[in-house]
Amino acid sequence: MTGLMVFVIILCGGVSYRFRWKLRYLYYMVKVKWYQSEYKSDDTDARFYMYAAFVSYADEDQTFVHKILLHQLEKVGGIQLCLHKRNFLPGNNIATNITSAIHNSRKTIVIMSPYYLASYWCMFEYNMARMEGIYERDCENILFLVLYKQISTCDLPLQILELLHCQSYIEYPNDDYGDVVFWEQLKRAIQSC
Repeated sequence: MTGLMVFVIILCGGVSYRFRWKLRYLYYMVKVKWYQSEYKSDDTDARFYMYAAFVSYADEDQTFVHKILLHQLEKVGGIQLCLHKRNFLPGNNIATNITSAIHNSRKTIVIMSPYYLASYWCMFEYNMARMEGIYERDCENILFLVLYKQISTCDLPLQILELLHCQSYIEYPNDDYGDVVFWEQLKRAIQSC
């Protein structure tokens, strides 16, 4: 009898670990939908998004995001972005703020750098955006990766490598001509449905 209980506990623990991101996502989406009266429809075509994109970035990359990215996309491009430093509600749980921001944004832009990979909350944002695309929006591609700093492929987690191999991404350029092309491509990617 004791052996059977140990087996069941280990089995439940294994299943919980295997589906940890899906379980977290479901928990926070229930929480967001429960407390958010603005939620209108499950139909993404008819759904209103508060933001064109949620920007997921590490604190160490905030100079690039707040000075360059905001200027190019919001001021010049007229695209409404959601940033955790500016748009998260004070007093709310961080995980709830993240899930709500992703849910209320048409796309999620990931500013990928070594700092991003080292941050627990950045990886949480990445995984919640993946779950949103899979379970809430019928496998719609809502993640867009911007490789801000060079990262060796051996340093990338398997889930990010998989995304890089099957979806488009863009590298931040080091020259002026590439800079113009980069911003135009990023604007087009955000505005595409």
